[in-house]
Amino acid sequence: MLKGVVLGMSALLFVGVLAVALRPAPTDPPRQAPTAGNGLDESDLQGRRGAMVDQVVFTREADVGRVTGLIEAGSHQVFTQGISSPTVFNRLRDSLHTAYDLSYGTSSELTINPVGPELAGGELNPFHVPAIREALNRLIDRRYIAEEIFGGLAVPRYLPLSTAFPDYARLADVARELELRYAHDPEAATQVIHREMEGLGARFEQGQWWYRDEPVRLRVLIRTEDERRRIGDYIANLMEDLGFAVERRYRTAEEASRLWIASDPRAGHWHLYTGSWITIVIQRDQAEGFNFYYTHRGRAEPLWQAYEPVPEFDELADRLQRRDYATWEERQAMMARALELSLEDSVRIWLVDQLNASARAANVEVAVDLAGGLSGSALWPYTLRYTDRVGGEMVFGTPGILTEPWNPVAGSNWIFDQMLIRATQDPVVMPDPFTGLYLPQRLTAAEVTVQEGVPVERTLDWLSVDQAESIAVPEEAWIDWDAEAGRFITAGEKHPDGITARTRVRVTYDPTLFEQRWHDGTRFSLADFVLPWILTFERADEQSRLFDIAHLPVFEAFQRHFRGWRIVAEDPLVIEIYSDQIYPDAETIVAARAPTATPWHTLTLGILAEQRGELAFSSNKADRLQVDWMSLVAGPSLPVLERHLREARERGTRLYPEVLGEWLDDGEIATRYAALADWHAERDHFWIGNGPFQLHSVHPVAGSLVLRRFADFPDPADKWLRFTTPMVPELTLDGPMVVESARVAIGPVGNGPLAAGGGEGREEAEFQLSVTFEGEPYPQEAIEQVQYLLFDGRGELARRGQAEARGEGRWRIGLSAETLATLGVGANSLELAVTSRRVALPAFASHVFATVPPGGMEEAR
Repeated sequence: MLKGVVLGMSALLFVGVLAVALRPAPTDPPRQAPTAGNGLDESDLQGRRGAMVDQVVFTREADVGRVTGLIEAGSHQVFTQGISSPTVFNRLRDSLHTAYDLSYGTSSELTINPVGPELAGGELNPFHVPAIREALNRLIDRRYIAEEIFGGLAVPRYLPLSTAFPDYARLADVARELELRYAHDPEAATQVIHREMEGLGARFEQGQWWYRDEPVRLRVLIRTEDERRRIGDYIANLMEDLGFAVERRYRTAEEASRLWIASDPRAGHWHLYTGSWITIVIQRDQAEGFNFYYTHRGRAEPLWQAYEPVPEFDELADRLQRRDYATWEERQAMMARALELSLEDSVRIWLVDQLNASARAANVEVAVDLAGGLSGSALWPYTLRYTDRVGGEMVFGTPGILTEPWNPVAGSNWIFDQMLIRATQDPVVMPDPFTGLYLPQRLTAAEVTVQEGVPVERTLDWLSVDQAESIAVPEEAWIDWDAEAGRFITAGEKHPDGITARTRVRVTYDPTLFEQRWHDGTRFSLADFVLPWILTFERADEQSRLFDIAHLPVFEAFQRHFRGWRIVAEDPLVIEIYSDQIYPDAETIVAARAPTATPWHTLTLGILAEQRGELAFSSNKADRLQVDWMSLVAGPSLPVLERHLREARERGTRLYPEVLGEWLDDGEIATRYAALADWHAERDHFWIGNGPFQLHSVHPVAGSLVLRRFADFPDPADKWLRFTTPMVPELTLDGPMVVESARVAIGPVGNGPLAAGGGEGREEAEFQLSVTFEGEPYPQEAIEQVQYLLFDGRGELARRGQAEARGEGRWRIGLSAETLATLGVGANSLELAVTSRRVALPAFASHVFATVPPGGMEEAR
């Protein structure tokens, strides 16, 4: 059994205390949320639809040191890049003209090249050996990185679990044990590295490693734009101290991506890379992280294809990605084992979780995601506003614009490109920026049916959940695709004996859905929902001209759980989706299943261009065919797409008539192509969406881009303004510093040191927890649980249990004499994890106390 251990105070207080210390200064505008926004009357929003501002101009600005000055000068109102520099943060905090919002979803890690043992040029790659990669966990001082490099705006991270997301609190005892097992111990790490290097045939002479009479050389790929430059230098220094020759390769994001993502790792362009990831929404379930970060199924790039986890880890990662477990207890056991195996594998060394600040002018408000910050927020285009007026223009500074091509199939995945793209789209469900639970945007209802015993819970009342002994997939449901015939294959055809699924999701769309319009003025149709589904299958079919080998790993993972979908009704639109994949939250199941629309006429142009081998949706296929990676907004793709539009308009092109024919008549086809031609003639791009902003103009050379409010957006402007300040619990834990440990007998079986509960017998120590928000007691009904973990002086978990509620914002933990007796004499730690229903971030507090022998308290005086 894994044992719990004491984690350092900085990590425990990351959410609970650090967030309090960095709360916006008193000079910031008030954070309450009247319907129309601060300082606005209801009349200001009368009849206003969509965005609260008229225009947003994005300009390239990568120097975070200029942020405060540019906002103070009035040239910029918002910056998209999260700020983790203590110097810049302090300047931002102290300015009278700026404000900021905090987020917790960014992490830094060390990406490792695992191929070998020799690279293509015959050089030795030490990191082919898992034990050497594993030893790096003990070599690196994460606390130094968090406190010295990030100035306290980060906390140590050891695991592929964010310390700020729910799974970390759920698995707190497992996490603590692993964090102690891999604590900073450079001597132990050095011993392992020396043993394994000698096993590879290397020799250590005069402080230097040699292999075949050449120094063992490591290439450290170091990002230059942020604190990762200092992290890279720190890692390079450690490697040099171990006796390796080190080449430091300093690169920007685009330069580095050509090496660590685009190149074959066997070429040996790099050994270690200073990576970073941002989670744009709160992940309430991180089970699929193992599959993404450690197996070839994570991504199609060459690095991922070089991953070779041990069979047990590979199988666990795959099962967790599919949620192949029967009970919550089985899931937790699988997660615990996968965490152990991830550290033994260590193709990634997790370093820190960062605290990022999104900068804005003091008179600007916007809903920011607690994980993804401003750049990851799904609600930013719906909530961006001045506090004293409606309308107007804002200027955003962003480190990158059009970093990679935009297309709706396999275009840019860069965070700042995606931020702009999200403004032009309107999803059918929206993530709550504080809890990660999904809310309906274009759905009126969702019914989730799960197989009996499957662990799925519902939190919100806009959807329903029920159970069934068996869920049969209807024979007419579409489950596969016949590329040659251009039609879907039904479940009855593929499985004549029938097939079942673990889940069925029935979603009902807004009854006005087909009255809504795309940005070019054309109305929605069912073809906008069906064509993207066809493309999913076409791109995985080797007989199709749209086949893309880079799409296969994702499609194969999808195919392992997909069991079919069908259109139940068209007015209003009702769709059923069948799948064996589950998530703990029913809201997430709906978000993962509900089909979304893509304008069929713009998608058609891309399909025609790829079918003729002129452009490609994905970078992988573009490289293989030596053609341009398709972009609908800029560059050499535009003349190609323009030519296909002329031809499609002349011919009345209708793709896949066997399926789409019933929803596309000649009138709609002509109307769509004519509207798209007019749109392109006016704006010189083909990017059409249905979000609160439309892409007005693109200026790649100048490094700017303009979004304008979409006047025909269907929703009132104040629909999402209720999201302002997240109610992150603030904790104060009080209790005795010294406790007398009586010599008492331990209770019978069931009352051992790991038994859950408050303790048996007479209580000898009492601890009081205060839970507040902005000085007021935290509502008791908003607290999901207050869990405590009691650790003895050896760092072993002695007891865990639940605190006792004693009124609004007050909780109590009582430890019995029997419990105290199990601790022995010495220092102990009581740690609390508080989970709220208002925010998904767990809050932590810790109290250290000493147990002394009977009479020891008197003697100490």
